[in-house]
Amino acid sequence: MVKTFEYKLDGEIYNVEVVFKNNKNTYIKIKEDLTIYVTTNLFTPQREIKKLLDREKPFLRKVLSKVKKRSEKDLEFYYLGSKYDIIKVPFETLEIDNNKIYVKDEKTLEKWLKKEMLKVFEERLQYCFSLFEEKIPFPKLKTRKMKTRWGVCNRKDLSVTLNTKLIRYDIFIIDYVIIHELSHLVHFDHSKAFWKTVEKYMPNYKKAVKILKE
Repeated sequence: MVKTFEYKLDGEIYNVEVVFKNNKNTYIKIKEDLTIYVTTNLFTPQREIKKLLDREKPFLRKVLSKVKKRSEKDLEFYYLGSKYDIIKVPFETLEIDNNKIYVKDEKTLEKWLKKEMLKVFEERLQYCFSLFEEKIPFPKLKTRKMKTRWGVCNRKDLSVTLNTKLIRYDIFIIDYVIIHELSHLVHFDHSKAFWKTVEKYMPNYKKAVKILKE
């Protein structure tokens, strides 16, 4: 069963979506569209949920602020960790100068970005694979836009899928995701042995994890 209501916080109105389940505890999550998502027991009254939201205002403010900043950043154009201003021009050739990209239209920009993305991802996969001392097969590279994952390792078809949004980040972040996925060809879990393998090839991997969680 699902119920919805509005909740006011700091002068702004947010939609609250409550999903009633057969569980003991109540959990709060903020969706990318700023909906406050609550899962709770079947018999929890709405007034108790509102009281909980009131008690958790510091948490709500913190997470809502983070989601808003992430949404704002998504509207800006980033390439390999640097922000670029997109300048529309009448000529066909795409040019880059002083953190500005001069391009005719969105289609041309997307075509260029896809080509660059595949080139960068292939180069970094080759490089990261060359680091591994363990005997692992060289995987096929796939790309896909993903909402919740930065990379996927599929041992059945021996492939590594990278989130297309990774091209927005610098090489350090891209390498971390690739090393993470290649490490799954050594340990197909998230055990201590797996993280030891990741750390072996990227000692400061925790910095990358923190950045990707922002």
